[in-house]
Amino acid sequence: MLAATGYPKSEGAPERRIVPDVVRQHAEQAAFFWAQRDTLMMDDPPDLHVVAGVDSRLEANLDGLRIAGQAAWPFIVAAYEDFPEKGELFLYAWLAIEQNDGLRVSEAVELGRRSEDDARGWVGALAWHKPGTIAPLVRNWIGAQDAFKRFLGVSACLEHGVDPKQMLARLFRDPDARVRAASFRLAGKLRRADLVKELRAALQDGEGQSRFWAAWAQAELGSGDLAVPELRKVAVGGGPDAMTALRAAVRASPDKDVRAWMGGLLKSPETAPLAVRGAGMLGDRSLLHWLIHQMRNPALAAAAGGALLELFPEAREADLFTTEPSQIGQDFEDHFGDKVAKVPFADKVKAWGNTGGWLAAS
Repeated sequence: MLAATGYPKSEGAPERRIVPDVVRQHAEQAAFFWAQRDTLMMDDPPDLHVVAGVDSRLEANLDGLRIAGQAAWPFIVAAYEDFPEKGELFLYAWLAIEQNDGLRVSEAVELGRRSEDDARGWVGALAWHKPGTIAPLVRNWIGAQDAFKRFLGVSACLEHGVDPKQMLARLFRDPDARVRAASFRLAGKLRRADLVKELRAALQDGEGQSRFWAAWAQAELGSGDLAVPELRKVAVGGGPDAMTALRAAVRASPDKDVRAWMGGLLKSPETAPLAVRGAGMLGDRSLLHWLIHQMRNPALAAAAGGALLELFPEAREADLFTTEPSQIGQDFEDHFGDKVAKVPFADKVKAWGNTGGWLAAS
């Protein structure tokens, strides 16, 4: 049981009169909106316009909690105890940092250890705050003996694009696989070309996530020739990093090689959706007619829709998609059943492409 209403007030903190139901609503909605934001950002590609709208609503609720001050804590704690997931942990960690409350920060760290998915909430809280606000924590954590704190420290650097300089090479050799993975990812984001040799050695890492992010970093640095097999393996594996791996694999190989690889993927029903989605990463708008053809196949429609949005971001503004596949036809209803999926109307896309001149150009 977490400390709740009995938690001591900060020294000299003024009493604040609050409306409990309003503060409770702020807490519940803030946790919900951040979790929604996190899920939206996992889409490939994410709809940044929708994310911006969620951000606005999230910040409005965080403002309400700022105003409530210490009086918000019973509601934050209750929200986590009732629903201990990533959005609630985000909120717990965010307010602890916001109030510079060391005891609450420590509580949040212990909560974050419980699950890898919940830890996303901690990383989100670090990302939401300005670098200067979290700098004291990050400096203490990045070299700590506690592996979870080191992970949070590296993740904060990753979110804010901060370079830990010579310490990064040391983090490559960290005994904790999650720390290594985050440090490899940070090296790629920072374009640390001086660490290419170490990244290539990391392709022998015994842990899959670490090995993948080392390969990804090499692709970011333009030296992904040796990393391509690992990237393709992760892409075909279909896990949570599949789209990131696919994008890196496309970037790391010559166009001719990529198209040949995707041609092979198209031959198998299991990997054909990956090839269709990858077509959108080639930057070739002349593929629109081919994509429309794939949209008529229920098994490939969602992937073709994702490729469309990547090649034509302006397509988001048109009414081309449905989240109820049964609206398209019986074959789509039979394929998807009760599943919710965002799929395009092939005929609408064709008309849109003709109106915009994209099909005539191809």
